[in-house]
Amino acid sequence: MVAQLIDLIVQFVTGTVSAVGYIGVLILMTFESACIPIPSEIIMPFSGFLVFSGKLNIWLVTLAGATGNLIGAVITYAIGFYGGRPFILKYGKYFFVKEKEVHHAEKFFAKWGDWSVFLSRNLPVIRTFISLPAGVAEMPFIKFAVFSFLGSLPWCFALTYLGFLLGSNWLVIREYGHYLDIIAGLAIVAFIGKIIWDYYTDKNGN
Repeated sequence: MVAQLIDLIVQFVTGTVSAVGYIGVLILMTFESACIPIPSEIIMPFSGFLVFSGKLNIWLVTLAGATGNLIGAVITYAIGFYGGRPFILKYGKYFFVKEKEVHHAEKFFAKWGDWSVFLSRNLPVIRTFISLPAGVAEMPFIKFAVFSFLGSLPWCFALTYLGFLLGSNWLVIREYGHYLDIIAGLAIVAFIGKIIWDYYTDKNGN
């Protein structure tokens, strides 16, 4: 049953992106970021395969993916901002949001504050739901939008580049995607963390 569902998602994703290109990437990534279970681990690597095939440009694919992520993030932010936590817990199940996932996102947001929006865009699962507690906490919208977009860029690029490297073998991600996105997410977060650390170290040193 699960395998059949994944096959349907793959067919939907590949058909959409093949038909309308960058717009398809943007629309599908909007769905994913708005908590609709269409995984970026399929959308972006397949787009990377199309880059490999010479049909798309890797930078435009990355931009389309990050823009879609931003649009979806704004939708879920608005749900949290206007609906509040009780609304999310009561009606979340109707738009694919589980209470357990909300709790994980809330804990992450409580620990890292506004920076959680930036960092979580490169972490599996939580990246989709972090917008809800950000909205509930009424994080300044402009800051939320900027952090969401910039945080999405490394993730979109990494998955697209992975699809480009795999070429026609990109579907191997179906078997190992769970492990790959964890490794990619942690590597990206570590890299971003090092940049931030070096910046503040140099600033304080001067």
